[in-house]
Amino acid sequence: MSLSDNLYKEVILDHYQNPRFRGKLEPADLFEHGINPLCGDELELTINLNGDRIEEIRVAGKGCSISQASGSMMAESIHGKTIAEAENILSRFKNMFLEDKDPKFDEELQDLESMESVKKIPARIKCAVLPWNTLERALARATK
Repeated sequence: MSLSDNLYKEVILDHYQNPRFRGKLEPADLFEHGINPLCGDELELTINLNGDRIEEIRVAGKGCSISQASGSMMAESIHGKTIAEAENILSRFKNMFLEDKDPKFDEELQDLESMESVKKIPARIKCAVLPWNTLERALARATK
């Protein structure tokens, strides 16, 4: 196992054991439920907006370490961003699993790169993208 693989595992484990933006917002401007029927991962995403800016975000749910860590990373990476900025981060994250090149995120988003190691376990990719697919549906409703 390479040093970078070990570091990536540490980042994922940290987000799983110490999730950021955990819980629910009540009331919430946006609510979306996500589920992975193959493994049972489940989450609820709540967002409050200020204009087109994500003012508050919370993720609640249960599931494997990868889905829960990914939700934590997602919330941390888009908190305070505009919807357009969040959509850009979302697109770059999902493309990380489709492209063969190494992902390059700004320093403030480097934790997201740790999820690239999940590509080595194709069955777990759905776990990693569950929070992001849920976010995508929520943001689509926000821009209608």
